[in-house]
Amino acid sequence: MGRRLVGLAGSLVGGLTRDERGQGTTEYAILVGVLVVIAIVAVLAFRDRVSELWNAIATGINSL
Repeated sequence: MGRRLVGLAGSLVGGLTRDERGQGTTEYAILVGVLVVIAIVAVLAFRDRVSELWNAIATGINSL
């Protein structure tokens, strides 16, 4: 009985390590998450410069 349980547990764990279904989806989700974090950091880092550029563009348009 004990050996059967150990064998069953071993086959379940072995099956989990070899089963790659959904792996691609998980990798894409992680990639999208990393890209979102990079985009947020970039927006926070360049917020003042983008604001200055936007104001310069608006001023140029208003002076037409």
